[in-house]
Amino acid sequence: MNLPRKRFGQHWLKSESILAQIVAAAELQSTDHILEIGPGTGILTRRLLQKVEKVVAVEIDRDLCAKLTLTLGKLANFLLIEGDILSLNLESQLPLNKVVANIPYNITGPILEKLLGKIGEPNPEPYQSIVLLLQKEVAERITATPGSKAYGGLSVRLQYLAKCEWITDVPSSAFDPPPKVDSAVIRLHPELPEQKANNPKQLETLVKLGFASRRKMLRNNLKSYLDTAKIDQILEQLEIKPQVRAEELSLEQWINLSNLI
Repeated sequence: MNLPRKRFGQHWLKSESILAQIVAAAELQSTDHILEIGPGTGILTRRLLQKVEKVVAVEIDRDLCAKLTLTLGKLANFLLIEGDILSLNLESQLPLNKVVANIPYNITGPILEKLLGKIGEPNPEPYQSIVLLLQKEVAERITATPGSKAYGGLSVRLQYLAKCEWITDVPSSAFDPPPKVDSAVIRLHPELPEQKANNPKQLETLVKLGFASRRKMLRNNLKSYLDTAKIDQILEQLEIKPQVRAEELSLEQWINLSNLI
């Protein structure tokens, strides 16, 4: 048996209930081509292979790759790639329309950017859906609503790039060994908002500056980018109080703010 490696952030999911909920959330079709990041011992992979046309699994751990090749390598709808998901050119693989993965928590941010892109540079070939098992704290930030403690720059960025849904909580006891944090399953449907930013890169910059210091008012965080009087004028035009903080603005308000600058 392969023991989990700390340097790869490995924790093996063992809960049949959670595995079933992940598969259900993916809404799999027989024609789907799935990207799985970090298949590990293949416990989720096996369930995916039973339902779809192709699973392309990316695994960085050489020993796990050897085991997966032995156990699943002969299946016609399984393709295993040994490597780092962050440095791979996925566009060169078969067309992949969905992602289902229990991702390494230590590289969650870079993986999300790899899959979705940035506000200023969205993924030009977005996936139909992305179902991820990740750290609960990060899941809370991604799905947070304006004014809540968890709402921040990550919330705005991802909610601009996708519809974000909470699927289920995952306790640490669902893993072997149990991680020190609780987890959650979320589903992302990559889709830009109906009202888009006229200058997406500017919106990206505003969000970064706006959340740079949560204790400060938005106008103070943005004064390095825009004259304070101009900020006040735009806030008044949007009927937003001048003392507003970044976490109080909805995605729509952030877009309107950017479009009026």
